[in-house]
Amino acid sequence: MIHSILVVEDDRKIARIVRVYLENEGLRVKTAENAKDALDLALKEPPSLVILDLMLPDMSGEELCQELKDIGDFPVIMLTAKSSEEERVAGFALGADDYIVKPFSPREMVARVKAVMKRARRKDISVEGPMSFNNGILTIDTRSYEIKKKGFPVTLTPTEFKIFSVLAGLPGKVFTRSAIVEHALGYTFEGYERSIDAHIKNIRQKIEDDPRNPQFINTVYGVGYKFNGKIDVKKPLG
Repeated sequence: MIHSILVVEDDRKIARIVRVYLENEGLRVKTAENAKDALDLALKEPPSLVILDLMLPDMSGEELCQELKDIGDFPVIMLTAKSSEEERVAGFALGADDYIVKPFSPREMVARVKAVMKRARRKDISVEGPMSFNNGILTIDTRSYEIKKKGFPVTLTPTEFKIFSVLAGLPGKVFTRSAIVEHALGYTFEGYERSIDAHIKNIRQKIEDDPRNPQFINTVYGVGYKFNGKIDVKKPLG
């Protein structure tokens, strides 16, 4: 299977460099110079991965990232000159799977693309099959990538789902941020560690009745996070 990469970049020189390096790796590459064309291409043929410049002429890359995530469950790598820690954390909070700062090494970019696609193909997330917690208040089914709260679907980004699966797979176990990165995302990268806080905040907003007083995901100050849900039984979910 030949994977297709959508490169959204209005700088034609950069887009050409990215295309050449990826095509040399046997990948099929499509390019778009603006958000409208990117969305059209993604709707016609969902890509295996998107490389997304955040400075686009018709829409912010952050907005486009959210719209792309609504189209399909494919990873997004942000490619941008925005280099502050706050901007990187904000990018991850929007659902980015990686973040490459310009100027960048094309060889490193290729390595990151391969790593992200490898993680996207991984099926060995910690929770196996359907599970129910706290008398059915919260359920997760990794076969269909579904989470429900009190019977209603909860929409998590792919990264949020992986993080939640790792925590829920071992209730009561304390995970450091670096351990969450390693188990959920597949490799250690310093830039991800603080972004875990943003992902946890987003998950809490979606699964907790009161995110400020969480019932399921608790902070262990100075260490990391743990999942406090009580397992009911492993059985098929309705």
